[in-house]
Amino acid sequence: MKEKELRRSLAVFPIGSVMKLTDLTARQIRYYEDQGLIFPDRTEGNRRMYSLDNMDRLLEIKDYISDGLNIADIKRRYAEKEQVTTKAVSQEEIRKALHRDIVQQSRFTSSLSPYDPFR
Repeated sequence: MKEKELRRSLAVFPIGSVMKLTDLTARQIRYYEDQGLIFPDRTEGNRRMYSLDNMDRLLEIKDYISDGLNIADIKRRYAEKEQVTTKAVSQEEIRKALHRDIVQQSRFTSSLSPYDPFR
């Protein structure tokens, strides 16, 4: 994970700070957590701690709500985004695996070929 991503994912904000920064109530924030839209970290004392990424997500949810989307629509959007991300990762992994196979095959064939001019 890059340093910037690490800093953004570091959970350091208590719910009071998040409420001030997002202009959401504690009840709204906890509801979005209950709905599986955000995933704050917990301290040993079970206090919720939020990251910058969590706050970005909360602000995005707030925008979706003001645009007229309901929770089901918002969940659907995030599920679609997750599918695209997962699919892109899977395709990249497939490309890498195919590349490794081709390189390995070319090494194997060139070392056994009697017609190799560089032998």
